[in-house]
Amino acid sequence: MPSAPKLAGSGTVTLDDAVFGERFHEPLVHEAVRAELAARRRGTASTLTRGEVSMTTAKAWRQKGTGRARAGALSTPNRVGGGVAFGPKPRSYTVKVNRKARRRALRAALSLHAGRDSLAAIDASKFDAPSTKAAADALSKLGGDGPVLVVLVDGEENAVKSFRNLPRVSVLHVDAVGIADLMAAARVVLSEPALDRLTTRAGGETSE
Repeated sequence: MPSAPKLAGSGTVTLDDAVFGERFHEPLVHEAVRAELAARRRGTASTLTRGEVSMTTAKAWRQKGTGRARAGALSTPNRVGGGVAFGPKPRSYTVKVNRKARRRALRAALSLHAGRDSLAAIDASKFDAPSTKAAADALSKLGGDGPVLVVLVDGEENAVKSFRNLPRVSVLHVDAVGIADLMAAARVVLSEPALDRLTTRAGGETSE
């Protein structure tokens, strides 16, 4: 069974092979990441159409006799101050992904980190008080470089305050972690309770 090192402590933590042994499915992970990123869009962009702009309905000049081209409504999109043609309106960008597919994509993302040895566990109880230096020392034990994702749970505020000030380190609650976050991180660090909850969410059970 795969295992991950413990950063703030000794030994390793055993990973559930049913979750962290999943084969990587690139199209499925791409679909899940695209759906997550789309769901995060607020979709509040809005423009005024020619029927919504505040514009006089009077003709700019009379139809004939001026020597100029005939002018209709001044609210047309090709005029300054006119409405926008085919502009954005408030909408939802949500894309549906089946629950089983989403869980499989989550397992694939976790397995990718486990296979790259870019996954580690941390004992958040070691942080009796916020200490950025202790957090930096813990991350120095994890090889590689690139952005780091730290996943924690409620009650681990000292660890949150310790990691959140480090450059290129993102700290998220386990319930807020998505597949897009995992794929964007070069290294992932989880507290043991967060690891248990994420494993359960992905469709497996942890084994100690």
